[in-house]
Amino acid sequence: MKGAATETPQQADRAVTIFEKSVPGRRAAQLPAAGVEEDTPIAELIPGHLLRETPAELPEVSEPEIVRHYNRISRRNFDLDTGFYPLGSCTMKYNPRVNERVASLPGFAALHPGTSADDAQGALEVMFLLQSSLSEICGLPHVSLQPSAGSQGELTGLLLARAYHADQGRNPGKVLTPDTAHGTNPASVTMAGYEVVKVATDSEGGVDLEDLRSKIDDDVACLMLTNPNTLGVFDRNITEIARLAHECGALLYYDGANLNAVMGQTRPGDMGFDIVHVNLHKSFSQPHGGGGPGAGPIAVSDRVEPYLPRPQVVFEVTEGGLLKFDLDFDRPRSIGRVRGFQGNFGVFVRSLAYILSLGGDGLAEASRLAVLNANYLKKRLSEGRAGRYLPVAFDRHCMHEFVLSGAAMKRELGLRTTDLAKRLLDFGFHPPTVYFPLLVEEALMVEPVETEPKEQLDGFAEAIERILEEAESDPEIARQAPYSTPVRRLDEVAATRKPVIRQQR
Repeated sequence: MKGAATETPQQADRAVTIFEKSVPGRRAAQLPAAGVEEDTPIAELIPGHLLRETPAELPEVSEPEIVRHYNRISRRNFDLDTGFYPLGSCTMKYNPRVNERVASLPGFAALHPGTSADDAQGALEVMFLLQSSLSEICGLPHVSLQPSAGSQGELTGLLLARAYHADQGRNPGKVLTPDTAHGTNPASVTMAGYEVVKVATDSEGGVDLEDLRSKIDDDVACLMLTNPNTLGVFDRNITEIARLAHECGALLYYDGANLNAVMGQTRPGDMGFDIVHVNLHKSFSQPHGGGGPGAGPIAVSDRVEPYLPRPQVVFEVTEGGLLKFDLDFDRPRSIGRVRGFQGNFGVFVRSLAYILSLGGDGLAEASRLAVLNANYLKKRLSEGRAGRYLPVAFDRHCMHEFVLSGAAMKRELGLRTTDLAKRLLDFGFHPPTVYFPLLVEEALMVEPVETEPKEQLDGFAEAIERILEEAESDPEIARQAPYSTPVRRLDEVAATRKPVIRQQR
């Protein structure tokens, strides 16, 4: 396989687009007669301002060509339907097909976002049920579904913190984030107009309490962290951290990216958090990747509730004893809207279907299996060559994910973590996250999630063992990988500095 000179059929036709297949006059279908005289001027049928001056440049192809073209493209994807996808941090969970069937029901899929509350009672009930479910899971009494994604949930949470402090007559200027924080945390802090202050990590992978004590004061608006954190470890000092934050008047913010590790086991609200954002695509099976659609609901405590985005879904009991759902716009202390309409409704339907189909016990079981799978795989990778070249960075009992360090592999074999990741593609595995978190040299973050069987985890561990074994005699094999994918290794510098963003004709 080394230096494979012969291109695979997929690699050979990678530049072919549907436009390049176009042949003038070729058609996939014939439209029926229009029912007007053939010589009727088109301007008499369609207003002139709606007519194009030049014909649209559409591909002219036959139906079989269309079917084969898009089937060929679909086979180039590596996704959860293709194979193991242990992407740490940005969890890629299996999405049960029943969720898709429910979301595609006409009453949901054809619902117009401008439908009045009276005519959308079923949709509002779905939203209310999801709000109630997330409230119970997070241990906080109030939920807004409005933010479009986890990152917008972060920004919304920080705007809530600002509104809360302003109402208290305070104007703190700093937000603390651990150096294990997700990359969006400091970006959201900056967008919200706060100064980012980093807090160090201790020898066990948790927040360094001494460093925290030296930086927390009455100018801190919020402490943002996730628990378990991006090292995959649960911070044992969370009670003390919450006390320190609240003692100086700050709010405690929970990045819910790793909620899938603790749902049904413990709750952020019970740990002392005031604001939580939830990534529905991570914990509750909404498909994601490629830019959305997403959703990042936020759950808050009583003292933050007055500032939630408006409107909120509410209900009343009618004289007949029925529930009537409505949208409450009368929220004078609200920060206002953070997006159009009420959110990505289809996402809500999928996530509620997932929550209801598993139930409370099922969600707790999903967390347990995610932790079991992660610890099993961590143990497998602590043996043999993986244990020698890729030791666990903070070797504690992990939660849903763990982080390996490739520093020894780089030093002894000359391989970077990215080389290992690229070579894994040839063995049929999607690479784990590399180079994150930044405090681990040559980081490799692995998250197997709850749905993978033992055989799959063993196969992944064996693939890493084989890659390291071949690298001991010839590291160049991994340096040139991948060999079997539709596109070989890219020139990342050229792709960044000379991107081709328009289709070549």
